[in-house]
Amino acid sequence: MKPYFQTLCKFSLYCAVFSAGLALISAAGFYLYLSPRLPSPEALRTVKLQTPLRVYSRDGLLMGEFGEKRRTPVSFSDIPEDFVHAILSAEDDNFYNHSGVDITGLIRAAVELATTGEIQSGGSTITMQVARNFFLSTEQSFIRKFNEILLALRIEDELSKDEILTLYANKIFLGSRAYGVEAAAQVYYGKHIHELSLDQLALIAGLPKAPSAFNPLVNPARAMARRDWILTRMYKLDFIDEERFRAALKAPMNASYHGASRELEASYIAEMARQEAIDKFGLDAYNEGYRVFTTVDSKLQLAANQSLRDGLESYDARHGYRGAERHVPDPANWPDTLIKTPDSGPLLAAIVTAVSADKVDLLLKFGAAGSLSLQNNSEIRLYINENARSAPVRDFSSLFKPGDLIRVRKGPDDAWLLAQVPQAQAALVAIDPENGAIRALVGGFDFELSHFNRAVQAERQPGSNFKPFIYAKALESGMTAATLINDAPVVFRDPNLEKVWRPENDSGKFYGPTRLRKALYLSRNLVSIRILRQIGIKRTIASMERFGFDPESLPKNLSLALGTQATTPLKIANGYTAFANGGYRVNHHVVDRIESENGELIFQANPATVCRDCDSRTVPAALTADAFSPLEQLFVESTPREANSMAVDTMASPTRAERIMDARVAFIMDSILKDAIKLGTGKKALVLNRDDIAGKTGTTNGPRDVWFSGYSPHLVATVWVGFDENHLLGRNEYGGSAALPIWIDFMKSALADKPPLLRPPPPGLVTARIDPNTGQRVGPGYRGALLEYFLEEKTPPLSRGNRPVGGNSRGAGEEDNGGSRLPDNLF
Repeated sequence: MKPYFQTLCKFSLYCAVFSAGLALISAAGFYLYLSPRLPSPEALRTVKLQTPLRVYSRDGLLMGEFGEKRRTPVSFSDIPEDFVHAILSAEDDNFYNHSGVDITGLIRAAVELATTGEIQSGGSTITMQVARNFFLSTEQSFIRKFNEILLALRIEDELSKDEILTLYANKIFLGSRAYGVEAAAQVYYGKHIHELSLDQLALIAGLPKAPSAFNPLVNPARAMARRDWILTRMYKLDFIDEERFRAALKAPMNASYHGASRELEASYIAEMARQEAIDKFGLDAYNEGYRVFTTVDSKLQLAANQSLRDGLESYDARHGYRGAERHVPDPANWPDTLIKTPDSGPLLAAIVTAVSADKVDLLLKFGAAGSLSLQNNSEIRLYINENARSAPVRDFSSLFKPGDLIRVRKGPDDAWLLAQVPQAQAALVAIDPENGAIRALVGGFDFELSHFNRAVQAERQPGSNFKPFIYAKALESGMTAATLINDAPVVFRDPNLEKVWRPENDSGKFYGPTRLRKALYLSRNLVSIRILRQIGIKRTIASMERFGFDPESLPKNLSLALGTQATTPLKIANGYTAFANGGYRVNHHVVDRIESENGELIFQANPATVCRDCDSRTVPAALTADAFSPLEQLFVESTPREANSMAVDTMASPTRAERIMDARVAFIMDSILKDAIKLGTGKKALVLNRDDIAGKTGTTNGPRDVWFSGYSPHLVATVWVGFDENHLLGRNEYGGSAALPIWIDFMKSALADKPPLLRPPPPGLVTARIDPNTGQRVGPGYRGALLEYFLEEKTPPLSRGNRPVGGNSRGAGEEDNGGSRLPDNLF
């Protein structure tokens, strides 16, 4: 038996050696075959992680983030030591000792699988996971595993341990669209990774193993168990002491979903910038980490947000409380209903839990409680219709019942006040008149409640807000600001209108012969219609394209004079820039530049810009304030000024804005629109105490749409208020009552640090005294005369009937009992 046994041993040894040799040869063969085909680990030093598209204000505040993957790469120095220890405890505690493959870890994972049915610690090293995540698929095969091992060994040769760990921390998927530890910290806790506590870091460290199974938002119990296991491992590995270990175990599960953090609320305009970036660079822009810098000024955007919200809430309060949003009868559903109901700024969702005559008990989100007292809510009036409200509510039990979902807000002394989300909507857009840059834009009350951007997408009738464009054409067509037009009843049988049309002024009254200037600043409808009929519909429509309006979209009838066509607030604001900048066309734009993730400039806007040194200039108001009182307030003793000469054109740039209006016509229009504020429908804006502001109201039939567009040389802003469903706003709601207050609040902030600027009259513009009743030119001795601007070649001759000083004179505004007769060409 002994020789037989020896022979068997030798055979077994030979087989073992042969098998080992064969395995070695096979491994060598695999290595020689696969190695040349493997990517170089050196590429990891310059790897480009998929990061979302981010949109910023011009001063660098984050406005929006777009992309399937939320990721914010961090450096190793930004990763807390506790997180490094937590991830090592969970995935690879021997990381700093092995060379990429850890046999002990593989054996430990196998033992855990055999004894518990699952693997708690990672079966692969962190280096192997980096190899798999960056270079390989998730296919379960021997070849893929062998590639993973080879790559891990190579990576260890090329990169330091800290570099490998940094790549891992930035690449891993951690659930809820979060890629990388910084994104996970923001998603689950709304904080940066370095701001998290030990228990929070341990929870995130437990996610790579199974992001869905251990997601704290979906499976909080399993997530906590995983967290506690990692904390235990950290304690056993001496990464933390017992005191910290015990404290972390007692910490509650406080993870909740947090959307992409924004430093500036500007969602409507961020969406505009996103769309432009996608139009320019395609869908890859979502993953390339592009940074879009807009033209938005954060200070102005904040002012626009607040002004619009305040204005809509004021309108809403004037029309009464409409009642609970809905009723939730089952108390078991109250917490979940509150979580699913988005708040709207300071307007918080709450559910009524109990009601008495003078008190309402409330449940708010996350179990918070509060109450409404009748004492603090004594002015609640119920909505009856757009024109009527009830008497103040004196008994809460007649208004609410348990289960009602309502809105509340904090008031003085932290008292809860009843509130509601306005049903009316509004839009505000502000543009730099020098280059068309959009400095602020709000497309509605709350982007989270409605993504519809009313500043850009809502085409509504502008009413009288459109009249300045008609009047500019009238001045170019031979009329003057002193031309008399009869404000009297008229009936039109225009075949284009398909019916008899009897237009009226808003007041229902008729005022007789009216100067063009006065007709515009007092917004006289019948005068505007007669002006359009005189200068011609076709000619006028053709001239509207220069202001940015599509001629094909304009009505081919006299209703054009009343702004019956549909247009957007953005287009109106862009059109008004020509009045603010002296007659130039600039094109609105929102994107200033786009940079790659590494800061490389890949797009730079090159907008047409007004050249102030070419043919006009502005001067500080302090130098010329006495020369620019509203013309309706100037008396005959004022001395006409000669116009300043043009500056020499020293800048011939391809980005120079095109002149679309005679500088003199633009100046006259500017002076009329200033009078609209000082003497007309925009008088409320006098509260701003500035001489360089101008503007025009707009109100449509109903009224259903109300507007105010106004400007200073620094900024143009348009405000629209109305209902998406085109409901009536109420009989006392006009451009001056609903839209103008929003504009005033916004401009108060926007112009706070801007000195008044007043443009001097351009060459070829003269001033002459006129009789305010006839519009005819009079001599220097005519009492009660006003100064008016005229194009030099259109200056009217002196009338024969002007009276000298000391004659039967009259002061401004006195009745004319026998002076100059009315001109024969009155129409």
